[in-house]
Amino acid sequence: MVLVTSNKSKQLLYINYLGQVRLGEFQRGQKDLAAQLGELSPGFRLLADFSRLESMDLNCAPEVGRMMDLIGKAGVGRVIRVIPDSDKDIGMNILTVFHYRHRPQVITCKNPVEAAKALEL
Repeated sequence: MVLVTSNKSKQLLYINYLGQVRLGEFQRGQKDLAAQLGELSPGFRLLADFSRLESMDLNCAPEVGRMMDLIGKAGVGRVIRVIPDSDKDIGMNILTVFHYRHRPQVITCKNPVEAAKALEL
């Protein structure tokens, strides 16, 4: 599952990847993403939580890129990723180079507590 939500007052977009993520879930998540981005101002922060991701289909890679393109065009200022096990990183650093043209600050954390500190919550 891909869960997309935001907090307008904190200028925070939250994307949570849960369990086994399939292509259709990404496509549904993109509709939510477009709606949530409309609530945020340029310079917003993104929290991408991969801590409960079990697996992701390979055919999801283009969808990840599309989501990153939308987020980049909306003006993300800081990207915080929760990736507890670096062996499970799905190539986010490489995707960042190609999909975030304005090069936001990117921080990778091992757990949500570290992420909250990085987000200054």
